[in-house]
Amino acid sequence: MKKSFKGMLMFLMLILVAGIFAGCSQSTTNEGESSQENGNSSDYPSKPITVVVPAGAGGDTDANARLLGKYLEKELGQPVVISNVTGAGGTVGAKEVLDADPDGYTALFFHNSLLLNRIMGLTQDSYDSFKLAGIAVLDQGNTFMVSGDSKFENLQDMVEYARENPGEVSIATEVGGFTHLQLLALQKDQGIELNIVDVGGAAEKVTALLGGHVDIVPTSLGLVKDYVESGDMRTLGIMATDRVDLMPDVPTFVEQGVNSEFEKFFFFGFNPDTPDEIVDAFSKAVENVVNDEEYVKEAEKFLVTPTYMNSEEAFDYMKKTEEKYIEINKE
Repeated sequence: MKKSFKGMLMFLMLILVAGIFAGCSQSTTNEGESSQENGNSSDYPSKPITVVVPAGAGGDTDANARLLGKYLEKELGQPVVISNVTGAGGTVGAKEVLDADPDGYTALFFHNSLLLNRIMGLTQDSYDSFKLAGIAVLDQGNTFMVSGDSKFENLQDMVEYARENPGEVSIATEVGGFTHLQLLALQKDQGIELNIVDVGGAAEKVTALLGGHVDIVPTSLGLVKDYVESGDMRTLGIMATDRVDLMPDVPTFVEQGVNSEFEKFFFFGFNPDTPDEIVDAFSKAVENVVNDEEYVKEAEKFLVTPTYMNSEEAFDYMKKTEEKYIEINKE
């Protein structure tokens, strides 16, 4: 009887131990599956990455994204797919990234307009809604372009005419966007009234000027340099603090008596729940690209300056920029 009882006890103990091991094995499997679903920095990236550009094809945002994407593919070892998502000044594309899985496979590539969208009341989202992967490019060639046969020879010509003829100088923009703030600042600084026309994004602005629908287009000089070389367009100057080495013959607004300084930045951002390890891995790849001499040579053809700022540096830079924009908007 005792032997039978001992045998039964041993049998039950074996079943209990087996159950514990089975439970541990299942727990480990579930944790592994969960880790894989949420993104694992050890094998990131293991599939193509989609970069959402909240602007149409043919603009400077699109051009910079595609050039960076080409070099990021080499660094990350996976395809980088550019997805142009237009609408509402970039808010539609930004929202798509915020709604995406936080696995590091959907990134945002955008610029200053993200800050302005919130300041102008278009959305509650801004730079601090994302987990930043850093800034990659600075553009100091923000300019006002006129047609080759324009009556305005320089910026002061335009300002004086606008002062004498309120509301007659038509200038293209995208309401709530980066160029819109430039126009508001110019009007305030010079005490003039412009005829601000909402035509859409960068490509649409260029089309409006070439078609004779507006007198002036604020844009990036690098985006339209071919039109400058052909004589179809002329620049009235750039909104940089000092003359820029990439365009030494172009005068600044400041030296023409207009207090207007705007620098455009391009950054990458992810869903805020994306693991830090994944964002860091992407950010490191961006840093490597910005330091790649071949990339720098290609980027300078757009008259932009590859400039890497890590997540923390980008956050501080964008915060200070936002404070400046809020002050301008108040005025």
